[in-house]
Amino acid sequence: MARVGTKAATAATKDLIAARTFATAGMRYANATVTLDAAAPAARVSLRAADRGIGVYSRHLGFELPTTPGATASKGSTHALWLGPDEWLILDTKNANAKLVPTRANAAISATDVSHRNVGFILTGAGAADGLNAACPRDLSLEAFPAKTASRTILGKAEIVLYRTARDAFRVECWRSYVPYVWGLLVNGAQDAHL
Repeated sequence: MARVGTKAATAATKDLIAARTFATAGMRYANATVTLDAAAPAARVSLRAADRGIGVYSRHLGFELPTTPGATASKGSTHALWLGPDEWLILDTKNANAKLVPTRANAAISATDVSHRNVGFILTGAGAADGLNAACPRDLSLEAFPAKTASRTILGKAEIVLYRTARDAFRVECWRSYVPYVWGLLVNGAQDAHL
C-alpha cells in the first residue's frame, strides 16, 4: 500500500472521487396543462437584516431589497424575495456559485449560504396554480398572488417558499430532505389539475 503523500497514493485517490449528483436530477413531469421540472442548481442566501443592514446588503446586490409583504426585486438572474419584516431569500438562478454573501458588512446582517440546503422546482402551464392548490392553502388567484410575488407557505405538511415568476409560472423552494414528499404532492396536484 502506498504511503500518504506519495505520487501513488495521490493517483489512487483520484479514482475514489465521486461525481456530485443533485437530489432532483432528472425529475420531470408534464401533461396538457402543467409542466413540472427540477430547477437548475442555484445560489441561495437566507438573509436577516435590520434597517441599516437593508441598505448595506442592497448595495452589495446592486438593487434595493423589497420591504413590503410578498414583494420581490430582481436584477438579471438574482432575485430577492421578502419573507418577513427582517427576512429575505436571495436566489441567483443562473449562477450556482454567485457570491451572495458579502465579505464585510458594517451593519448588523446575517447572510447564510443555504444553497445546498434547498432545492427548487418550476411549475408552468395553465393548470400550475390549480396543481399547487391541491396541497397549498394559499389563494393563488392573480388578484391575491400576482406575478412577481413570493411567500413562505406550506405544501401538504412541508414548509416551502413559493415565488410566482409569471402569470402561469411558479418556483417552489423546499429543503432537500423534503424532495420525495414535495415532488409527490406536486405530481399529484398536476395530475388533478389535468382532470
